[in-house]
Amino acid sequence: MSRTLLIAAAGERAESWTKAFAEIAPEIDVRMHGPGLDVSRIPYCLVWRAAPGLWPAMTNLKIIFGLGAGVDRLLADPSLPRDVPLVRMVEPELTRGMVEYVLWQCLFHHRKVWELEAAQSCATWRPHTYPAPWERTIGIMGLGELGTAAAAKLVEFGFKVRGWSRSPKALPKVESFQGAEQLPAFLAASEILVCLLPLTPETRGILNASLFALLPRGASVINAARGGHLVEADLSAAMASGQITAATLDVFETEPLPADHVFWSTERLYITPHNASITDPRSAAWRISRQIAKCEAGEELDNVVDRARGY
Repeated sequence: MSRTLLIAAAGERAESWTKAFAEIAPEIDVRMHGPGLDVSRIPYCLVWRAAPGLWPAMTNLKIIFGLGAGVDRLLADPSLPRDVPLVRMVEPELTRGMVEYVLWQCLFHHRKVWELEAAQSCATWRPHTYPAPWERTIGIMGLGELGTAAAAKLVEFGFKVRGWSRSPKALPKVESFQGAEQLPAFLAASEILVCLLPLTPETRGILNASLFALLPRGASVINAARGGHLVEADLSAAMASGQITAATLDVFETEPLPADHVFWSTERLYITPHNASITDPRSAAWRISRQIAKCEAGEELDNVVDRARGY
C-alpha cells in the first residue's frame, strides 16, 4: 500500500477525483473513505475536514494533503497528528479561480454595478460614471500564493494596488505594508478591500469595527478567505452607517449561511456560496503524485504548513 491515497473529502465529486487520478496518476491507488474501510495501512490522505476517529485509525500515515488553500479547519482538530507533514493545496487552477473571482468582484465594486441594477429595476435610463482604474486603490490583505497572483492581475488592469502581509513583500507595482504598525496606513487609502489572509489566532476577527473605521468612507469589502476573519455584526453596523457602501462575502462563520441570516436581506451585500475558487482534481492529482514521489525518494516536500504560523 506504499502508494495508496485515502480521499476523505470528495463528497459529490468522488467520481471526478477517481477519474482524475486514473488518467493523471494511475500509479496512485485511490480509496474513498467510507464506513468499514480499513485505513490503518494507508500512508497518504487528502482531506478537507476529518471525520471523527480518522486520524487515530491511520497508524501508517506519512503525509496529510489539505484539499483547499487554507488549513485552519485541519489545524483546529486536536486529534490531528503533530508529527506528520501537513501540505497545503497549491495548484494553478485553484489560483486562477481565485484571481478570476477577485478581479470580477473588484470590477463589480469599482463600477458600482448596484447603481445600474437599481436603474434597471425601475426602467430608468440613468447616467452612470466611474473613475479610471488608475484612480481607484485596491488593498489586498494577504500576499501569499493567491494574494500575489490577484495583485498582479489587478495591476495589469491598471488599478493602484497595495498589499498588507505579516512579513515584508516586494511585488512589482504594488505598494507593500506589513505588520500591525503599518495596517492603519494600508487601510487609509484602500477603497476596495480584499481579504485573502490565512485564518490564524492573530487574524481571526480582523475585519471588525475598528478596521472598517480606518477605511475611506464608502469603501467596499470583499472577503474570500475565511468566515472567521469577519465580525458579522460589525459589518452590518458599518454598512448601516454608510462607512461601508457594499460588500461581497464568499465565506461565513456558519456554512451554509442560515436562511434567516440578516445578510440575505442586506442591501448591497452580495453572497456567493464558498465557491470563489475550487480545487481542480486533474491539476491536484498531478501535484499530489509528485509529492508522494518526493516522499518515497526521501526528498523535501513542497508547501508544508508551518504549524507555528498556521499556514
